[in-house]
Amino acid sequence: MQKVQGIGGIFIRAKNREGLARWYREHLGVPVDESWWGGSFEWSKQHESGSAATVWSVFPTDTKYFGKAKPSFMINYRVADLDAMRTQLIERGCQVDEAVEESEFGRFGWVTDPEGNRVELWEPPTAG
Repeated sequence: MQKVQGIGGIFIRAKNREGLARWYREHLGVPVDESWWGGSFEWSKQHESGSAATVWSVFPTDTKYFGKAKPSFMINYRVADLDAMRTQLIERGCQVDEAVEESEFGRFGWVTDPEGNRVELWEPPTAG
């Protein structure tokens, strides 16, 4: 049986395509360029905290984890320092959730993009 090998892309529908791409580039450092397709992440290198992987998961329709009921998806971005990222976003006037969750899987925080999509920020646990 053939199997998928990972997440090949993240595609977001937007009212203001250029503005939303610019927000992700300027505030989260997503490597978006001016091309029609956007940009890409390179996951071939190991990170200090362990292997680099993208998680894929299905949640029930009534989940509160994505924030408001409107979006049918949520993207999780790996960050090196959740506190520094949250501070940076707050200083730039972004809508940052006050909650930070910690578990054996790492630390999690959230920001809402200009089109109302909840974005999860994940700092993996330190290796060792």
